[in-house]
Amino acid sequence: MARADIGSAMIETPILDLITRERAKALSPREWKFRLAGYGYAIKDVKGAQVVTKLPQGIELGVLPAHIH
Repeated sequence: MARADIGSAMIETPILDLITRERAKALSPREWKFRLAGYGYAIKDVKGAQVVTKLPQGIELGVLPAHIH
């Protein structure tokens, strides 16, 4: 699995919209991550930033903006 290049990768708009919608519906960060897994995405912590990955390969899609956490 490749390592995240913190700060350079941008998440595509449709994926970011899905992540934002699911965050608004979830009551906790744990539920949010569970909901995202159902769509085939995960969030992992890398060097203090949250990185969105595609499951099951773990392909890193980009750094999650700070206002979404």
